[in-house]
Amino acid sequence: MMGNGRGDTEALREEIRRTRVELGETMELLAAKADVKARLRESADQARQRMREQAGQAVARMRAQAAEMTGLARADMSQQGEMMRRNPAPWVAVAAGAAAVAVVLLIIQGRRR
Repeated sequence: MMGNGRGDTEALREEIRRTRVELGETMELLAAKADVKARLRESADQARQRMREQAGQAVARMRAQAAEMTGLARADMSQQGEMMRRNPAPWVAVAAGAAAVAVVLLIIQGRRR
């Protein structure tokens, strides 16, 4: 019987030790949940990080779109320049019209004086 009693005592001590470890872990978890300031700070840090990532993605998208639009604008300008070199008549007509308007305005202004 002596041997059996000693084994029960050791098993009981081991169970008490495990229970204390589990209880300590549970208390740490509860303390972490109860620390509202730390939780809010962590939540704010996470939100800040998400915003930085989203801002970085938005900047990358905008740069890509700007590069694309710049390329399109350059292609369009070169195409228009090429059309003007091929057929300058419409541009000459526009320039002549603008000169005629300027002359008419100068004549009207001269008559008013």
